[in-house]
Amino acid sequence: MAAKRDYYEVLGVSRDAGAAEIKKAYRKLAKKYHPDSNKGDARAEERFKEATEAYDVLSDEEKRKLYDRFGHAAFDGTGAAAGDSAGNAYGGPGGYTEFHFDGNGQDMEDILNHIFGGGFGKTGARGGSFGSSFYGGFGDSGSRHFYGNGFGFDGGSFAQDGDDLAAQVEVSFEEAAFGCKKRISFQGADGKRQSLEVTIPAGIEDGKTLRLKGKGMPGIGGGAPGSLMLKVCVKEKPGYQRDGLDVYTTVSVPFTMAVFGGEVPADTLYGRVLLTIKPGTQSGTKIRLRGKGIVSMNQPGVRGDQYASVEIQVPRDLSAAAKEKLKEFEAACGGSRRGNAA
Repeated sequence: MAAKRDYYEVLGVSRDAGAAEIKKAYRKLAKKYHPDSNKGDARAEERFKEATEAYDVLSDEEKRKLYDRFGHAAFDGTGAAAGDSAGNAYGGPGGYTEFHFDGNGQDMEDILNHIFGGGFGKTGARGGSFGSSFYGGFGDSGSRHFYGNGFGFDGGSFAQDGDDLAAQVEVSFEEAAFGCKKRISFQGADGKRQSLEVTIPAGIEDGKTLRLKGKGMPGIGGGAPGSLMLKVCVKEKPGYQRDGLDVYTTVSVPFTMAVFGGEVPADTLYGRVLLTIKPGTQSGTKIRLRGKGIVSMNQPGVRGDQYASVEIQVPRDLSAAAKEKLKEFEAACGGSRRGNAA
């Protein structure tokens, strides 16, 4: 019998690989050598079993520690691990009992009763299914079925959900604020370009991702198809800045209006309005326009506000008469050309 390969070598990862890297490597191999995709291919089935066995050990923190310390001897009842106290907790003389499956050998009920102490029927699980405590779940055919870690169990067939696809769409500031329909183009599961109309919800923010279920890669063995993860990119709008549901703009106010007060037009996402400028308004003053902001994507009845920041227009070209009047104004106010200290 050929010697077992190193589990890290089987998955193609380094010995210091993290859990996410190990999971990713296993999923790739599981899809490649999946029995449903390689019917009648004994070598593919063997590679599939080998990868699953490696993943079962390396994805479990305690099992991985034992494997790193003792290698395969940690689980076959031989070598240094046989007397290790940590191994004895798992039953069997060497700490672990290892099972091999070929679809025609041991009765699944016997195996499950050995592991879990009885109570399992021919379906391979209480209530018809069980999780991934031991290489996933098992069916009444004696073949291995996986549940958890991206796999499903449907009473006798192996099922794996499809992977997600990624795409992005660009929308205007107004389209993000009010919502819209956009037609996007993306590379589908068959490698061809596909066209799809999607609904962009009102209030969506730049960089948010929409999940379009069922538009990703197809599942295997009856597994559910993946999703299309659509990233929304919102273009900037000159003169507008968004902060959550609120919008910030600026409004130019003539010098004389800032002094005497008056009304000035201002643009909003909902049209033009008139702002009331109080006498003596200072530059930088923020005027609140209630309800003129962005609608909440999750609570359509909630809407932010718009804040218009006042910018006072200082006249550049004054006639001699206008300058004289300003000097008279300055004198009447008892002012000086030196600014007041803050």
